[in-house]
Order: sequence, then structure tokens, then C-alpha cells
Amino acid sequence: MNKSFLLTLFLGFALFIGLQSFSASKAWQIVDIKTSAICDMCKTTIENTLIHQKGVRWADLNVETKIVSVKFNTKKNNIENLKQAIAAVGYDADEIVADPVAYAALHPCCKKGSKCDMPEGR
Repeated sequence: MNKSFLLTLFLGFALFIGLQSFSASKAWQIVDIKTSAICDMCKTTIENTLIHQKGVRWADLNVETKIVSVKFNTKKNNIENLKQAIAAVGYDADEIVADPVAYAALHPCCKKGSKCDMPEGR
């Protein structure tokens, strides 16, 4: 009887731990957001903005594709808030247009249609 009790207790504990890790993993989501980024300066601005948003684990912008991938906790944030954060610093984010005041304040290199000729590491 002792062995069956211990086995039941162990299996119950293992099931509990398994369910905890399953529910925790569902809280994280990775999304891709199309931006109007042009250069490495844009990359730095967008990534720094996103990683300071609540629940964001990491952000990585591919300058060539203009797509930023973001891993965030869905219990602490949502996709629309992340897009709004990008737009608030002057960049388009999917269907959300950049804030005009923030866009006007961007470096000329970071504006649509410009050809960034600034050296890396500025």
C-alpha cells in the first residue's frame, strides 16, 4: 500500500508540474510585424522601444525585410500595443501608420524613400 500511495503521489506531482509548464509556455507568443525601418539606426530604435514594453522578452528587426520579430508574454501585453509602440517612435507597423510628430523628428536617414549612407555603429 505504501508503494502505491507513493507512486500515486509521484504521478500526481509529475502531472502538476507538466501542466504548469504547459500553461506557462502558452503565455509566450512570437509575432512578426512589418515596419518602415530602413537602416541600423531604425533597427536600434525599434528594438530598444520594444524590449522596454511590458512583457517583451526580445525583439529582432531584419533591416532587409523590414520585419521585426517579437517574443512577448500574452498575459502582459498584446500585438496591438506593440504596433502602437512602434508607431509612437515614428515607424509604420503593419496597418498602423507612424505618428506624424515622431516621424518628423526621425533622422533624415530613417525617413521613407531615403538612402541611408551613414556608417554602421553611429
